[in-house]
Amino acid sequence: MMPGRAGRQYANKARQRKSKLRKIFLWQSGRLLQQWAMPVLIDLLWLVAGLVALYFGAEWLVGGAAKLAVRFGISPLVVGLTVVAFGTSAPELFVSIGFNANNLPDMSLGNVIGSNICNIGLVLGVSAFICMMRVKSELLLRDVPVLLIATLAFCWMLSNGVVSQAEGAILFAAVLGYTVYQLVLAKKVKNPEVVSEFEEEFGGEDAAKQSPVLLLVGLIIAGLVGLYFGADWLERGGVSLAKRLGVPEAVIALTLIAFSTSVPELATSVVASLKREGDIIIGNVIGSCIFNLLCVIGVTAMIKPVVSSGIEMVDLYVMIGFTVLLIPVLWKGSRITRWEGAVLLAGYFGYCGFLYFDRVAGAGGAA
Repeated sequence: MMPGRAGRQYANKARQRKSKLRKIFLWQSGRLLQQWAMPVLIDLLWLVAGLVALYFGAEWLVGGAAKLAVRFGISPLVVGLTVVAFGTSAPELFVSIGFNANNLPDMSLGNVIGSNICNIGLVLGVSAFICMMRVKSELLLRDVPVLLIATLAFCWMLSNGVVSQAEGAILFAAVLGYTVYQLVLAKKVKNPEVVSEFEEEFGGEDAAKQSPVLLLVGLIIAGLVGLYFGADWLERGGVSLAKRLGVPEAVIALTLIAFSTSVPELATSVVASLKREGDIIIGNVIGSCIFNLLCVIGVTAMIKPVVSSGIEMVDLYVMIGFTVLLIPVLWKGSRITRWEGAVLLAGYFGYCGFLYFDRVAGAGGAA
């Protein structure tokens, strides 16, 4: 056996080596945290801050504008079909305009394409998985064909790699025509759902008329400011994260940015599905997709042509596929069942997985 004194010396040296190794490990860990993890965390915080600012900005803008319109004598039905419909697309609009203005057109396009894929695949999929959703025939006969035509027209415009200002004007004219058609149809056919949604959201016509004008104008201004900074922060976090992780900007926009701007729709749809309000969910999803293509891309391209280099045809085919998939899913019994919701979810996560292996891991392996 080792003598007592020599044993203690050996044990002391062993403890010193362990202490030294621990210090080296902690130092290296801190260095790694400082060089990589903390910057990524900061980028994610910018994304979250941008998402929060976009959410409240849209809420304030829509709330102030809707109540102000009612206060000046416009009916809640007209406000719901115009002000609210356009206002709910404000986050995507501000984000896409900001990306394109700062020479990030792939992120601008990816935001819209990814949002539509996310709306149909994830939002509808999760909602149907929670509760089977029934569909009104008007959605099948009116809104789904409009969405399909808008999707095909947008993909055809982008097939040459650019959406020009003239094409943007055509898309925006189409959304104006669609809105006018909705208004004309609303006068012929009673549409209590829009009015009830307005009353639930904004407290009814009488409450809107009693709101002070200066307060409503302040809400509108605050909403615009929130949307502006929210879009800027979302762009700052998204672009920095893409560069830091070596992920193509288009992939970040198609997935993370698109998911972020769809989070409010997802939360609203989950609540509505628990209340068995399937019509509201499907109507909101289809309406959001239509406005993304016609209004968001239309206005963005009118300001500055959108030139694509990172968006591939497969992304457009996936968006078309999800849109076409709505027709048999909605037509079959005018409902979306749980297993159909599971198919939509599987398609969405399958597409995200494809993006990773094809453009992130595949590109890294090729490099």
